Amino acid sequence: MNFGWILLAIIAGLALWIYTDFLLGRKKHLANAKTNTLPIRESNLAIFAEGPKLFDDLFSELKKAKQHIHILFYIVQDDKISQEFLSILKEKAKDGVEVRLLIDWVGSGLKRKTINSLKSAGIEFAFSQMPKLPFLFYSSQVRNHRKITVIDGQIAYLGGFNIGKEYNNQDPKLSPWRDYHLKMTGEGVADLQSEFLEDWHAAAKVNLLQNKAYFPALEKGKIRQQLVPTEGILLEEMMSDLISKAKASIFIGTPYFIPSKRVFNLLRNAITRGVSVTVLVPLVSDHVLVKEASYPYLRTLIKDGAEVYQYLNGFYHAKVLMVDDEVCDIGTANFDKRSMFLNYELNCLIYDGDFIKKVKRIMTEDIMNSRKAALDDFNRALLKEKAASTISYFL
Repeated sequence: MNFGWILLAIIAGLALWIYTDFLLGRKKHLANAKTNTLPIRESNLAIFAEGPKLFDDLFSELKKAKQHIHILFYIVQDDKISQEFLSILKEKAKDGVEVRLLIDWVGSGLKRKTINSLKSAGIEFAFSQMPKLPFLFYSSQVRNHRKITVIDGQIAYLGGFNIGKEYNNQDPKLSPWRDYHLKMTGEGVADLQSEFLEDWHAAAKVNLLQNKAYFPALEKGKIRQQLVPTEGILLEEMMSDLISKAKASIFIGTPYFIPSKRVFNLLRNAITRGVSVTVLVPLVSDHVLVKEASYPYLRTLIKDGAEVYQYLNGFYHAKVLMVDDEVCDIGTANFDKRSMFLNYELNCLIYDGDFIKKVKRIMTEDIMNSRKAALDDFNRALLKEKAASTISYFL
């Protein structure tokens, strides 16, 4: 047998292993995924769309922590803004505050030396979603994409920002970075605390969910909201339900527009019944092929009558779905197959008219900083588009 046949056999064997690993891993994932629904709470919310303002507020609240700090991010880089963030955590740990930091294994940009310094300072550190046997390939694709901060069980944050220079407008290609992040007080904080502690239990093998010290009494706020944690299941159902109930308008803001077949068909059906559909995506991209993967969907929607806008003022990374100005979904999930079927995500449904008006003002500003796209804007990279469509599930 010559070298060519040996190489072909190796490639075929590898492809078969990946295919089998993925199918069996997916089956196990769905069997174990959490599918519980959280109740509607009454909380207070603030929204941040700019990194510097968010980090100023977040760092200030972290410095005031008295008892415990629980943080989960998909990405924490090892750069200047990250070191400022980590220095605050070290100081609080040295002051006797319990500090737990959970970072996705793939998303982490921290060096081993940095991690060791965190542990030496008294911070409890763990990686989330480390690949493991027997389904090594599948488990490497399931990422914890959530972003949660809970301070003293009373103040919490969630949304699209991670920790790194690009999120603080210090990346020449992607600045300014546009994102939506929520600050929460009131009843909903307990749900965010529970979600963090469940992820901590899975990663660190330490169960703190029954510790009442992490769940202080919380007063009701003024805004009706509902947290929706998803684990590669339920997100498609939630989005489908919102879209199918739309009567007048749907607004989608996302950095990656690669919807499932079911969600895409529901969007097209909404247009057919007279619903106005607007999609906002970035003009520039932060990942290879994600723009091209969106092209066939965006072309079709434009032909159907939707309005598609491309954000011009930096990089648009917000994740928002607003229906009829009556319900607004803000969180960590992108409008793509990876968020729907693989990632651990966390979204917040908001049912408050006044707060939705605030979000709409931000969205209107973002539309003003965009250009309306035409069909020709999505017809320039057919080879890349075909390649992107082939692997769109993993982008």
